[in-house]
Amino acid sequence: MTKESPVKFRHELKHYININDYYQIRQRLLAVTDLDCHAGEKGYYNIRSLYFDTPDDKALREKLNGINPREKFRLRYYNDAFDCVKLEKKSKVNNLGNKLSAPLTREECEKMIEGQTEWMRSSKHPLVLELYAKMQYQLLRPKTVVDYIREPYLYEPGNVRVTIDSDIRTGLHSKDFFNRELPTIRSGVGDMIVLEVKYDEFLPDIIRNAIQLNNRRAAACSKYALSRLFG
Repeated sequence: MTKESPVKFRHELKHYININDYYQIRQRLLAVTDLDCHAGEKGYYNIRSLYFDTPDDKALREKLNGINPREKFRLRYYNDAFDCVKLEKKSKVNNLGNKLSAPLTREECEKMIEGQTEWMRSSKHPLVLELYAKMQYQLLRPKTVVDYIREPYLYEPGNVRVTIDSDIRTGLHSKDFFNRELPTIRSGVGDMIVLEVKYDEFLPDIIRNAIQLNNRRAAACSKYALSRLFG
């Protein structure tokens, strides 16, 4: 039996920025970081997530109230690649974050979305088993689709990853996860953009300076909460 690796938490900082901030930060980042190879020639990729929550919106309330620790589950795929869907669990303790994931087939996702969960009991993935249990006793269910565009930047010292998420849209209460033509509306106010920085033990000064905005403070940003509140 192999010994499981300890769960690793990373520092996470998030800011809401506007379009003017975006252009300033993007130019600085392009000068000092590398683009994530998954971004391709365009320099970005599309993300679709389907978030889970309880009937009384436990995940949303914990986020808004700053409950510590907290967690949320979601399904996710990139660039309409239906053959590469992941179940993910995001955990947050203070400003430290962790993400666990398990691969799923489209058929498994569709069953999960429709409430057909018995297959989950025999899964070999601990994360699927955990979600199954919480779908039983917490009544976690798929809640809403969230779409956005992500620009990812990497800086090796400190294992830094900076992402800029824009055009954040919600399918409101729709759970039509695999519908490419799903009608969505803009989340938030105006051209709201989310800047996120993840790093291990330290944040190098060159990155700190690149993302520095004198009139912006780190905020408890959440694209899920944004979509639920402003969608």
